[in-house]
Amino acid sequence: MRSKAVVVLAALSASLVTGGWLVGRGLQGQGRSAVGGARLFDEVMAHVSRYYVDSLAADSLYQHALVGMVRELGDPHSAVLSPDRLRRLTESTSGNYAGLGMRVIARDGWVTVVDIIAASPADRAGIRPGDRVVDIEGESTRGWTTDEAIRRMRGAPNTRVRFAVERPGVDGRIPFTLARDEVHIRAVRRVVLLADGVGYLDVNAFTNATADEVRQGVDSLRTLGARTVVLDLRGNPGGLLDQGVSVADLFLERGQPIVRIKGRTGEANHTFVDGGAQRWAGLPVVVLVNEGSASAAEIVAGALQDHDRALVVGATTYGKGSAQSIFPLPDGGAIKLTTALWFTPVGRSINKPLEVEEGDEEEAEGGSDAAADSVRREAFRTDGGRTVYGGGGITPDVAASDTLAAPAEVAFLRALGRHVGDFRDALTAYALSLTGAGGPRSADFAVTPAMREALWARMTARGIVLDRAVFDAAAPLVDRQLAYEVTRYSFGPEAEFRRRAQDDAAIQLALRLATGATTQQALFQRADALPRLRTAATAPLEGVVGARPPHAHR
Repeated sequence: MRSKAVVVLAALSASLVTGGWLVGRGLQGQGRSAVGGARLFDEVMAHVSRYYVDSLAADSLYQHALVGMVRELGDPHSAVLSPDRLRRLTESTSGNYAGLGMRVIARDGWVTVVDIIAASPADRAGIRPGDRVVDIEGESTRGWTTDEAIRRMRGAPNTRVRFAVERPGVDGRIPFTLARDEVHIRAVRRVVLLADGVGYLDVNAFTNATADEVRQGVDSLRTLGARTVVLDLRGNPGGLLDQGVSVADLFLERGQPIVRIKGRTGEANHTFVDGGAQRWAGLPVVVLVNEGSASAAEIVAGALQDHDRALVVGATTYGKGSAQSIFPLPDGGAIKLTTALWFTPVGRSINKPLEVEEGDEEEAEGGSDAAADSVRREAFRTDGGRTVYGGGGITPDVAASDTLAAPAEVAFLRALGRHVGDFRDALTAYALSLTGAGGPRSADFAVTPAMREALWARMTARGIVLDRAVFDAAAPLVDRQLAYEVTRYSFGPEAEFRRRAQDDAAIQLALRLATGATTQQALFQRADALPRLRTAATAPLEGVVGARPPHAHR
């Protein structure tokens, strides 16, 4: 998930990777070798090499042995990284890659553009959301996966790529020849003044620019008149620990501890402390979290919660409380090893025990699994005396689900079964057809029964067999999905976000709590006055609804 690190790799120097932190040290001496174990290993290797039924190259056997050794540690966060995996890790922690700057997704057998990264080659060339990439270098993209398109559209800076798109409402194909360039994926994807002086920042990852982007984002919101800020860390899988520390540093006071890491070696034991006065003293803060918030996101949420600097709203976080170090290998790859655990300022370990992570637990009445876990998890006190819990993620101060799912909607999605992808394709195809035909005139358009009927016709044409009564009962869900998809392609991603925000239970609760709150204490008092909340099950909606659909960057 995320973390911070001081790393050894030239490509990852002074930084951390998803899931943990990269420690700045090389491979060290191992002391006396276990001679007996080494001889045993050599003998087994010789037997396999000489007698196994298939001939295997020595390099292949050693690679299998490396992977197996690390896998047998039983740690899901330790791994042998091939050079390609290490390259992807480097991209994810830097936020930079060489390509065209389009966010795309495979839809209806074609590669469809869903968003454009600002100032990228695609942005400068006028590529639009809804464009369908139908040809790359003279080869049809029909049936391509997203990964296939990525491999063909990325490349070295200044190299050129020829492709063609089909655009709704435009006859024929539009050819492009673009030079690839360095593209930066912003960690803070969205900075918006929602309403009534409530600012909103969507922080998606902790890359090497996250703290700067958060600082710039909050400063701009303050200029626009924001009197409260909502920091959305939902679905944020982590990244660089130093960036998590730096983001927390922006909100805390000089000398306040942010996170403690503890491991076997000297460099794996350290307490990170705030180095300066907080930038926005007195600004009330709400932090949104969910089950997808991990590692560095949990460091930020935990530090601000422990010091009573933010009201945490949402669902219990992932529980990724270990740190990983990256050690380079001669083949250009690396070994990622768990080398430390981290703890919040008041001493909480948020690492979720394996049996809890994989367990099948009952939800407590009136709340999420956070409420059930709190019964058996160790209690701690914040600076202000509020009760918080350790040992299984960051428990929110107020429980709220990302998306409320009515029984009829859950029944519809279950009935779709393996046709969920076909349903998504039908949605996109219909939205693009409306865009090509002129579409709605306002982003606040209402979904009509005729639009729902047209979608039904496209679903049946694709072989989706479904009881019409089940479809009709799920009209609210269908209407929301239609509204989001049509809005995205007719009015752009920002308009789509605003529609989604209106239906987002966590954002709406944050707005309700934050509007008019002049101090952090006022936020806590409002939260204390809320009735117990029941969190709806959201798992059945994943992949269809979701505030952040997965997109690939090209």
